[in-house]
Amino acid sequence: MSAPVTFSTFTTASGHSFGHAVLNNPAALNALTLPMIDLLDPQLKSWAEDDSIAGVVLSAAGDKAFCAGGDVVSLHHASKRVETGVVPPEAEAFFEREYRLDYRIHTYPKPILCWAHGIVMGGGVGLMVGASHRVVSPNARIAMPEIHIGLYPDVAGTWFLHRMPARTGLFLALTGAIINAGDALIGNWADAVVPHDQFATVLKALAQTNWTGQFNQDKAVLSELLKQFEVEAPTGLLHTHAEEIDAVMNQKSLADIDQSLRELQQSEVTWLAKAAQAYAHGSPTSAALSFELMNRHAGADLADVLRLEYQASIGCCVHPDFPEGVRALLVDKDKSPKWKPSNLREVTTTILDDILRPRFQGPHPLDFKNSNQN
Repeated sequence: MSAPVTFSTFTTASGHSFGHAVLNNPAALNALTLPMIDLLDPQLKSWAEDDSIAGVVLSAAGDKAFCAGGDVVSLHHASKRVETGVVPPEAEAFFEREYRLDYRIHTYPKPILCWAHGIVMGGGVGLMVGASHRVVSPNARIAMPEIHIGLYPDVAGTWFLHRMPARTGLFLALTGAIINAGDALIGNWADAVVPHDQFATVLKALAQTNWTGQFNQDKAVLSELLKQFEVEAPTGLLHTHAEEIDAVMNQKSLADIDQSLRELQQSEVTWLAKAAQAYAHGSPTSAALSFELMNRHAGADLADVLRLEYQASIGCCVHPDFPEGVRALLVDKDKSPKWKPSNLREVTTTILDDILRPRFQGPHPLDFKNSNQN
């Protein structure tokens, strides 16, 4: 059986090497599992410390997807093996190590080229957004759809969504709407749009280039190299429908936004109507949690964001909506979740405070001091 992540290196014209990590579970759309994380993170650490490595390429096997998200089905099954209200050890391990990996990518001391083709969702967006160079394919389908499973946009989602123009990030958090490569550029989720069939040619170009081993210089060289392969991005959906989205989202409270989104279900624009319908079908607690976290993270440090997201994700594991949402969408697939509470009015601050409270003893599990050295 093939390893879920494969690793190789290739030599460049300057004598430096590039590391190449490949997510290797195309049958599952390269959904991110704990074993994949536990292979990828130490290898990235090793390459970061190796002076002969000038940079890293992160890609995925298969033609359909870079990464369709985290392996939440395993967390669902783990939650069934413990008593109600008890955090599954698998959940603690998964979220801690996933967020450590995301932080490593965000703070990596060498250029990382993330080649994100096809489907890029949830945890896959988390891997992509932190890289120094993010390439998406023209046909990319990108989303943070966690509201459908009783979660929220984690993997620093409440940080990078907040930094999108106007309130488009909040719109994506609440609806889980699928966006395209043009949106990814506008929202600063990606840097270039390159057809997936150019990947081998890009790798060859990397090998034929002289690298210095200096981050800032090599970062600039890689940016120039990618320009040779860029194609025009599709028109962004968020840009096309900016006026309608602003009218819905420019409200003082989540209750007012809720009302506007429900009215948007009648839109003649199919994409907007579907987004609004997805919101109406999603978890009210997820909506309130997303809104709360994005407000808190207005000017927050990335490390602090991930620490609070860890607490939120662990809290979601003991709240009924997350296991119920995964059951309805991915396990039984009846697509009829029974949310508790069933409407936004009943989502109290007490519920949110309980989800966000620490469920660990002693220091926070996500202490990122000297993260790239430990």
